[in-house]
Parts: sequence; structure tokens; C-alpha cells
Amino acid sequence: MASQDWVEKDFYKILGVSKDASGADIKKAYRKLARKYHPDQNQNDAAKEKVFKDISEAYSVLSDAEDRQQYDAIKAMGGGARFTAGGSGGAGGSAGFDDIFGNLFNQGGGRQSTRRQTGFDSSNLPPEFADLFGAGGGGFPGGYQAPPRKGTDRTATTSISFAGSIRGTTIGLREPSGEVIDVRVPAGIKDGQKVRVRGKGQQGPAGAGDLMVAVSVKPHPFFQRDGDNIRVHVPVSFPEATLGAQIEVPTLTGDAVKVKVPAGTPSGRTLRVKGRGVSTAKVTGDLLVTIDVVVPQNLNKEASAAVQAFAEATADANPRLGLADKAKL
Repeated sequence: MASQDWVEKDFYKILGVSKDASGADIKKAYRKLARKYHPDQNQNDAAKEKVFKDISEAYSVLSDAEDRQQYDAIKAMGGGARFTAGGSGGAGGSAGFDDIFGNLFNQGGGRQSTRRQTGFDSSNLPPEFADLFGAGGGGFPGGYQAPPRKGTDRTATTSISFAGSIRGTTIGLREPSGEVIDVRVPAGIKDGQKVRVRGKGQQGPAGAGDLMVAVSVKPHPFFQRDGDNIRVHVPVSFPEATLGAQIEVPTLTGDAVKVKVPAGTPSGRTLRVKGRGVSTAKVTGDLLVTIDVVVPQNLNKEASAAVQAFAEATADANPRLGLADKAKL
């Protein structure tokens, strides 16, 4: 890059950083812009390719401490003025820009910036930015080659029982070749989550990728998962709900837990039993017990008489009191 370009271009502005930006700030700004404007991401877009070339030129100077010092000094003394490209005998008798500053920084033919010697390939990225586009991020200066990559991942799906999702299980996936891959499903896995089996993907120069197995969990007729909690519906009789009772509720471990139903519990109320939900390596959920009050059917004479007596004893209780007011529009 000629010194004339150093006066004409504001590399700080091109990268969107301040003149006192640190090396880390400059690198961060270039990384962001390079990802956006790299030719591989903008095929046949000449305008964005030019922007990429400009930001790469700016980074090549500002990322080098010596070049940056020279650039700052030239900008300070040049003040943005334009100079003729000739020597002292050039048009207008003015000294050439490189003649004025060449001895100052290069001692009349000493060190020249490597970037000015080699030119610039707009598809190139410095080696430290190889991770932006993986192995396909364009060529690299100085013969640098991107490191080999692992093969691509493969995907598969499987279905397991509700019990297997709670306790954990191991399933076998059969390859077309006949090989069986054991997939360890951890306890507490949720429906739709994925399990990674390392080294069972496509083969690549640096080894095989992974196998990603999406797990579907079959529903259970009694237990329903809600995050790390387990929901169940438990029927209680009218007397139990009215007078209160202690009932037994099945849990995931196969045993039963005793749950106190307070007197006057309505149908639909949910009672919480802490620590009896899904247990994982990080957390243990709760058991949420929803009460369903069962209305008695086919009463015998004695039961009917008892209900009638109850109705007469509570005749002054109106559960629909104020309902008409609530229903007004």
C-alpha cells in the first residue's frame, strides 16, 4: 500500500473504532466486519468485496504496532493534504509523498511493510480469523492452511418409554451395515431433547463427527410431566373433600406418598408434594396433585336419604349467589 493511500484513507473510521482503540478493540471490530463482508458470504457483490478489501487494508496497518505508529505520524503531519506522486522534479515542483516520509520511516529503502510488498487478496483472512468461516474461509497469506476439520454430524430419532425418560435407559440404533450403536439416554431427559454420541458421525480428515439423536418420550396414562414437576389427577369422594382426609398418591419411584386433603377442598385444587417429581443431576422437581371430587352414582336408599338430609341441613347455602351479577355485560 502506498503512503499516499495512508493519507487519503481513515483506517480508524473504516473499522469504526476510535484513534485510541486497543489492539483487542481493533481485532474485534475487524472480526465483526469481516464476517459480514467476506466475499464467500457475498458472491458476485463487487460493492461488498470492495468494503471487505478496505477493512482488511485498515486492519493490516492498525494491527501492526510499527505500521500503526507510522500511519498515525503520517496522518498527523500530512493533515489529509494530497501530494504528487513524483519526486522533487515532478509537476509543480512539489516533493513526492514517499520522498518526504520515506527516509523518516524507511531510512531511504529500509524496512517496507510486508503488506505493501505483497499486495492484497480480498479473499484472504489473517490466520487468527480462520474460525470465522471454518476451513472454507478463503485463502490465507504466507501459505497458511486451515486446520483439517472433523466430519459432519449425523442425525437420528428414537422413541423411549416414559419410565426410560425418568430413570434413564440405553437403546441400540442399528446401522445399515449391521453395526449397533449404543445410545445412553440420561435420567430426566425431556421429550424432544437430543443426545450426542461422539465419534459416530461422518468421517472427516480430522476424525468423525457426532451422531445427534432426537428423543421422543411416549406419554404415560397417569403421570404428566411439567418441566421438572410431575402432575397427577387423584379422585376423592365427596365426604373426603368435605370433611378432609389423608390419601395415598402413587409416585415415580413406585411407592406411595401420603397427602393431606384439607376439609372443604374443591374439585380442581392442586396440592404440592416437594421433592417427588423428576430427579436430574441438577434439580429435583415436585409432585403436583390435582383433586377431582367424584360425584356418587347409583345411590342406595340409605345413601339417598343421607344426601337428602344433608341438602335440607344446608338449604341456606347457595353456591351460585352473585352469579347473575358476574354474568352482566
